[in-house]
Parts: sequence; C-alpha cells; structure tokens
Amino acid sequence: MSRAIFVQDGGAVDYTPTADVTAGDVIVQGDLVAVAKLDIKAGKLGSLAVEGVFDFPKATGTGTALAVGTVVYWNNTTKVATSSATGNKLLGKVVRAASDSDAKVRVRLSQ
Repeated sequence: MSRAIFVQDGGAVDYTPTADVTAGDVIVQGDLVAVAKLDIKAGKLGSLAVEGVFDFPKATGTGTALAVGTVVYWNNTTKVATSSATGNKLLGKVVRAASDSDAKVRVRLSQ
C-alpha cells in the first residue's frame, strides 16, 4: 500500500524561478497562485507563500469596490485582484473592504 510522506507544513512551497523574482511578486503556476515573500534569484531555490494575508493591487474607479468576504481572483495580465472569475485564477477572500478609490485590497489567500 502506498502512503503519503509528510514534507512540510504547507504555508510555503519550494520554487526555483527561471528569472529573478522580487519580494511581493505574485507567481501563477497552473491554478496555484502564490506570493514571493523574499527576493529569489533566477535558478536558485526559494519559497512562495500559499497561505497568509496580503495587500494586493486592485483597479480603481466606479464599480471596483470589494466588500469583506468577496471571493477575488488574480488577473495575471493586468496584475490586479478582481471579483471577476473569467480568465483569472482564484486568489482568496477579501478581509478588509476596499472602496472604489482604494488601489489595494487585503486578501487572505485560499487555494
């Protein structure tokens, strides 16, 4: 019988980028969306956070407000959190409301 072998707690995952990554960069791998907590040099092993609460950029203007509890997605083209699932990857839930004029939204990652 095959058994699972514990590797790590899972709040972060190993990652070796092909290009330099800066702390705060959002990295999308398939359906996994993660955040670099530290700079990682290309070709060097680092880690990405897959749990936690982060401030993400969001669009501003009429209709862009996000209420607490809203499920948000990462738009990897425009590099913003959005409530639109179409073409985007699940990011998490809003934990602090963001108004139309706010350029950032606080989100708890959920994968």
